[in-house]
Amino acid sequence: MKKLLSAAFVTLALGACTTTEQPSDISPDNSVASNSLSKPKNIIMIVGDGMGPAYTTAYRYFNDDPTTAGIEQSIFDKHYVGSSSTYPAKVSGYITDSAAAATALATGVKTYNDAISVDTNKKPLLTVLEWAKQQGKKTGVVVTSQINHATPASYLSHNENRNNYNAIADSYIDNGIKADVYFGGGWQYFIREDRNLVNEFKAAGFQYIDDYKQLSTLELNKPVLGLFGDSGLPWALDDKEKHRLSLMTKAATKQLNNDNGYFMLIEASQIDWAGHGRDIGAAMAEMDDLAQTIAFLEKYVAKNPDTLVVLTADHSTGGLSIGRKTAKSNKDIHSKYLWQPEILRTLPLSPQKFAKSFADNKLTLQQVNETLNFEISADDMTLLLESKQAGITNMAKYQQSSEDQKQGKWPPRVEGPILIALKKMIDIKTNTGWGSISHSGTHTAVDVPVYAFGKGSEQFKGQIDNTDIAKKIFTLLGKK
Repeated sequence: MKKLLSAAFVTLALGACTTTEQPSDISPDNSVASNSLSKPKNIIMIVGDGMGPAYTTAYRYFNDDPTTAGIEQSIFDKHYVGSSSTYPAKVSGYITDSAAAATALATGVKTYNDAISVDTNKKPLLTVLEWAKQQGKKTGVVVTSQINHATPASYLSHNENRNNYNAIADSYIDNGIKADVYFGGGWQYFIREDRNLVNEFKAAGFQYIDDYKQLSTLELNKPVLGLFGDSGLPWALDDKEKHRLSLMTKAATKQLNNDNGYFMLIEASQIDWAGHGRDIGAAMAEMDDLAQTIAFLEKYVAKNPDTLVVLTADHSTGGLSIGRKTAKSNKDIHSKYLWQPEILRTLPLSPQKFAKSFADNKLTLQQVNETLNFEISADDMTLLLESKQAGITNMAKYQQSSEDQKQGKWPPRVEGPILIALKKMIDIKTNTGWGSISHSGTHTAVDVPVYAFGKGSEQFKGQIDNTDIAKKIFTLLGKK
């Protein structure tokens, strides 16, 4: 059984944080100007979870205007300043998970995979969000995952294992409330039979909302907890607000505005989930939500020039390849090297939602084509029907199994094989490739892009390490 860090231990350790490994020594190559004029009042840190360089490149082509001769620059392109290495502590090898990477981005210290802002000896590490709060700034987190998922948890909490979701949620109260704004998902972790954390936040003076419409009715200068999903939020393709990250971000900037400034973490969490699912349709919709968020922040920084925005990824997921296989030359295209995102631009729902609908209903080929907004062939339809039958068979076998046989196995779903089949069809039609041979895409060790704009953005140029980002932010926040 995983051993949890006690609240008392965490509190004591943080109180003596100067004795633990801290990002206080910054090399000349990573120096930050000490002149107070270069220090931003507000710092917005954005993590595109799983967003390796192939994702931002793919988004450029996905977002391209096909009626023009050139390829338009994406909103990411114009803010590119460099790249970052992502490797974790040596004990975990060369490929990081989200927890170790978020810990590096939040604390400036490498740690082991699964760690939530504790070092390799499982001692708590001071985070940039905690330090900002100690300096009298407001703080907030805006994510599309549950707010106790690996990345937000690494800025807000300390735990030896990212999977201790309830304990991490509890720590948001038990170890002191560290943020003024919490937006994301997480009903199942915050409203439980054994504990109702929502009521505890309310008792601490927080507003609570659970519908996007309520974002426009919030009382200013009063802390807020907003939970909009059971765990993570719905896919951007399926959510009632397609650009829910930008919507939450707009509301958060209003709530956090104050004379002393703020630190805010924003995470486009589900780019990673799409990569794990090898789902290019969902991935591009999540990227578009992030792009809309950046577009809003551009305007925000223009009006609030004392604000810094830094965007990077914790790692890349799935081994995404813009190109799957070569094809015979087409006389109209004059190339055997293709990536064709056209159907992705008009995809009206996630493949996951379609698979569930196909599993639950008897759809005709015409209905399938109308639902997907692109055409599949009769052979493709046959494959979907065969996949549905395979799902039914898998479900029946599981239900007939003994309890011992079910032990340690996820219950199958009828839509599972349908989803796999549909995503393969989309990959073939778009000529999208994935590096992982499993149905759950792996993380990769490639360097990830870094983007920055606003006051102090020049500090993040060049090839840096993920720990350098936290070190620079600490210094911009006045830590020596």
